[in-house]
Parts: sequence; structure tokens; C-alpha cells
Amino acid sequence: MSLFVKQLTHIDVSLWCPTRGLVGCSWQVDAVLDGELGEDGMLFDFGEVKPWIKRTLDSGLDHTLLVPTQAPGVDVAECAEGLCIRTATPYPMEVRGPKEAFTLLPWQSISIDSIAEHLSSELTAQRPQNVHQVTLTLSDETASGATYGYSHGLKRHSGNCQRIAHGHRSRLYIWQQNARQTQLEQQWADWLDNRYLLEQADIAEQNNETLTCCYQAAQGNFSITLPQRLCTVLPGPTTVENIAIWLAEKVASESGVATRIQAFEGINKGAFAKFSPSIAP
Repeated sequence: MSLFVKQLTHIDVSLWCPTRGLVGCSWQVDAVLDGELGEDGMLFDFGEVKPWIKRTLDSGLDHTLLVPTQAPGVDVAECAEGLCIRTATPYPMEVRGPKEAFTLLPWQSISIDSIAEHLSSELTAQRPQNVHQVTLTLSDETASGATYGYSHGLKRHSGNCQRIAHGHRSRLYIWQQNARQTQLEQQWADWLDNRYLLEQADIAEQNNETLTCCYQAAQGNFSITLPQRLCTVLPGPTTVENIAIWLAEKVASESGVATRIQAFEGINKGAFAKFSPSIAP
């Protein structure tokens, strides 16, 4: 007997890829539970399935940096902040933060299927008595049009968004003169893809090659150093609201046309912002 739940929840993470570097991801989670019916005629109460699985994911790898510890050029060491992750290829990066901000995986690379298998094993080990196996399927959002991945951290956030290297994969809609501008959407999504977004006030060090972002949050001290060319600096916190505002101003100013932005933060949530180049903000 099998029980299924479609679109049970979403996972937002960043992962280190040996060929692409820091990658922001948002995955939809579907679940299948195999087992036997209980005396109540149910395999598992639907009202309990979602909170159980979501609680496990939220307290585990969601909103962390996934690190394949056997990938070439990856070094993991303890430090005053908790853990220090250093990479060499495809570019040098250093991230420091509490251990809970990282998910260390003894692999050479990370794939969506390997993560699904890993999480399925974790949940199966915690299964209720009459459930024999839990199988999760992870998938990227089915989206027509432009999408981009980004990584960031929100030092003022009370939850796990304060972790300095978590990410999202997001849609981007741009309207000008009451029409979607798909070419502009793709242009900006391509430019933003797999960038690190940070707040101006959090820059600790900057030179022609690298940029270091540091902050103290409720969970501890965080820092990240990346090639400057991969960083985008916003004047305020890198919330989706401020991303939408920043993009609206940028696109409108460069095109000279009033612009409305719909920026997503992962799957099915986000913010709108408008800007006219003829009107001061």
C-alpha cells in the first residue's frame, strides 16, 4: 500500500559544484510512503505526514550550503566560527559559520537525485511503525521563461535565512508598457545567475579580485569571500522585496522606460516593485 503527497514542501539551498561553483537551488518535494494499513484504516494520517517531513527537512539541509567534501579542491576545517569551507576550483571561495549552516556530504559532486536518495534514507530510518519506506522526489520548478539562481544571507532574519550561503532558484518577470519583456527577463536572469547578493554595509574587505562579506547574526558569526566579479552589492538587505526594488530601478534607468518587476524567492513567493526613470525614488 502506498500513500503519496504532491508538492509537500520546498527546499531552498546553495550547493558547491566542482564545475559551476556556488549554485542557488529551489526544489519541489513530492513524497511516497509504502507500508501497511493500521487499525484505523490509514497508512499515515495526511495531517501528520506534511509536518513530520517538513520538520525533518527544516531542521536538516534546508537553508544550508551543501558541500561535497570529496570534490577536488574542497577543504573543510573547524574554526572559531564553527566550520571553514575552502574551495579551489572552479574558483577560490572561503565560507565560515556555525556548523548548522552547512550540510557536509561525502561525495565528489551533488545531484538532485543523490539528495533525494539521501533524504529518503533519513526519513525511512525515522519512519512510523507501519511505514516500511519513505521515498522523496525532488524537482526543479516547471517554469516557462527566465530563471536564475542566487545565494545570500539575511543577518537580521530570526530563522535560518540568516545563514550566509543559502540560495534560491527564481523566476523573473519584467513588464514595460503593460507587456512582458521576455528578452529583458532572459538578459537579466543570465547576468544574475549564480551570483552572490550582499548588503553594502556587510563588506569587510574588497580589492580588484575578491570581496569579503561578514556579519554577526543570532546563530553566530558568518563570513564569505568570493571573486568580486560574482558578487552583486545592494544598498540594503538582500530580501526579495529589495531585490525587486533594485531590479526595477536598474532596468528602468538603463532602458529609460517605466518598469514593473515581479521577483520570486524560490517557488511561488516573491515581491512586486515599480520604478519610473522620470520620478525620483
